[in-house]
Amino acid sequence: MKASLGNRIFDIANIIFLGLVALVSAFPIYYVFIVSFTEPAEFLQKSIVLFPENWSLASYKYLLSAGSFVQSLGVSSFLAVVGTVCSLVITSSLAYALSRKKFKGRKFILLLVLFTILFNPGIIPNYLLVRELGLIDSLWSVILVSLSNGWFVILMKGFYDSIPETLVEAATIDGCNDFTAWIRIVLPLSLPAIAAFGLFFAVAYWNQYFNALLYLNDASKWPIQVLLQNMLIDSSSSSLGDVDPLMQPPPSETLKMAAVIIAIVPILMVYPFLQKHFAKGVMIGSIKE
Repeated sequence: MKASLGNRIFDIANIIFLGLVALVSAFPIYYVFIVSFTEPAEFLQKSIVLFPENWSLASYKYLLSAGSFVQSLGVSSFLAVVGTVCSLVITSSLAYALSRKKFKGRKFILLLVLFTILFNPGIIPNYLLVRELGLIDSLWSVILVSLSNGWFVILMKGFYDSIPETLVEAATIDGCNDFTAWIRIVLPLSLPAIAAFGLFFAVAYWNQYFNALLYLNDASKWPIQVLLQNMLIDSSSSSLGDVDPLMQPPPSETLKMAAVIIAIVPILMVYPFLQKHFAKGVMIGSIKE
């Protein structure tokens, strides 16, 4: 059908408006990227840099020469990898158990899971629990308090409910127990959901800030987000600690921009590999056949 004049005008206006919104949204990221690669001397000479005449890696070299910065990257990587694996194991196994109709007491446990969604214990009870467990200044304190999410358990249970019960029954007839059927039959069919929830958990662990600030008093165990927050507050480069004194520190603004780019690049690199599973995984179980 041929679009009317009014529809064409609306489409053009809509495209222009959304283009402006996209431009306004993307400009801060572009500016952070450009400043991080700007030659320090050029940045000091100009009030604003939209495109540098001289590109430089000085800020990145200075950051990566700081032991505390590299260590914080290692801490964040540990939280993202180990935390994501632990969260996926706990969430997927609990969701699978709740999806099995023959599991006695599953309705009561499901009510407990729903209760955690509606009522959160708060900061003080969580802190007291972590302290009594002796996990203060331990990276496991950050992982354990974020180990699972009631909402994710419900969503993954909905996915497992969409898998035909006959597949598990056929595996049982062939000699598989519940655990073997979950490992060999259900999990391979769950890759889209695992990828989607794995991305959610990985982003959450990589961006851990408040829990790390609350439970980790040792600065050597801070993840990248806590160190970045200190850098953004501190106008100097002293928050980086041990840096080669022979290296000339770049302007603090270029250091901050370079730190922001380094902090967001790992997630940007992971997302394309999971994108095809992500789009499918978030929709599975949303429609009941």
